[in-house]
Parts: sequence; C-alpha cells; structure tokens
Amino acid sequence: MSSIATKFSIWWLNRQAHTALIFKRSEQAIEIYRRMVAVDPSYDEARIMLGNLLAEAGDHAGAAQELDRLTQVNPGNADGWFNLGFLHDKADNLAEAERCFRRAVQLKPNLDRAWYGLGLVLIRAGRLEEAVEALKQNIKIQPFSPYGYYQLGMTYHHLGRSDEAAKVVEHLAGFEPKFTATLKRDLEQTPSRSKSGPESNSQPKEEITAEST
Repeated sequence: MSSIATKFSIWWLNRQAHTALIFKRSEQAIEIYRRMVAVDPSYDEARIMLGNLLAEAGDHAGAAQELDRLTQVNPGNADGWFNLGFLHDKADNLAEAERCFRRAVQLKPNLDRAWYGLGLVLIRAGRLEEAVEALKQNIKIQPFSPYGYYQLGMTYHHLGRSDEAAKVVEHLAGFEPKFTATLKRDLEQTPSRSKSGPESNSQPKEEITAEST
C-alpha cells in the first residue's frame, strides 16, 4: 500500500473508531483499531487505544500483548511504557509495574501520572523513602494535585516524619481545604507503619487511568 493510501486508510479508520466510541460500541472499536495496527504497525496511538480498550473489556492478556509489542517496536514511547505499567499495577505485578513506570519517566520526566503510579507501587512494596522521592516529582509537575500531597503526607507519617507531614497539611490547606480535612483525620487515626507493620494502607487513592494519546 502506498504512503498516500495508508494515510487515507488510517484517516478513514480513525473516523470509524471515533464514531464507534461515541456510541459506546467497544467491540466494534477494538476491531477497527486492530485493522489500524495491521495497516500501520508503527501507529503507536492506535495500539495504545487498542490496549486500553482490551483492558476495559477484561482481556488483560491481550492488552499487555499489544502494549508489549508497542514498547518493542518503539521503545522510546513513554506513554506506551506508562500504559503497560498501569496494566501491571492493576494485576499486582509490582516489579514489572515499577520497571515500566521508571522507564516512562526516564523517557518523559514530566509525565506526572507515571511518577504518581511509581510512588504508589513503591508504597505497596514498603519502600517508603523511594516513594517520597517519586511523589515529590509528581507534585513538582502537578503542584495542585491533592492526591499527590495526600499520599506524600501519609508516607511521611508512616516514616515517622511528623514535622514534614504537618508541612504537607499546611501547604495543602492553601488550595484544597476538603482534602486537608481528610488528610488531617487520617493522620490522626492511622497508626504509623513503624507501629502497625507493613499492612497499613493510605486512602484515598486517586485511580490511575491508562493514558490515551
């Protein structure tokens, strides 16, 4: 197929996929995106959409296969690594999720959602000092992210760094009073991990969502 024909085919398939998504015809959209990547295997955005739709449909193995393929064909695509990390995180495969999120931020240091995802993975792995550094990067890029500040405050708390947790509360109060109240309550009611062991968990947690490009 010529370059012009390929571009026209992709344009037309994109229009069809957009219509299918508007009318919530997920199965039809999946098939259209399958056709897109068959026409142009290097079309990263279509493969990300295909992976996300397969994951939403419950086909996590198929989604991982598509995103694995993307990172093999284009290892420099940070969004592909983020989405693959998201899948591994949902499957509780922490080691692979960490690897993917780290690769994503290495390629795209301002990808705030990957820093946040990395922070949550490190919290769940009990590596709280490392989680602090990841969450700091998240709020540096997204300075008005209440979830990032919440997780940072709770992580400081679990590390026994109460002064730093208090500073997070004070800063958060400047733009998110509702979240500040929640963080204050949870800091008061949640035993630190040094006292309760590694089973303690911070809430609320922002739902990390796959990223479409």
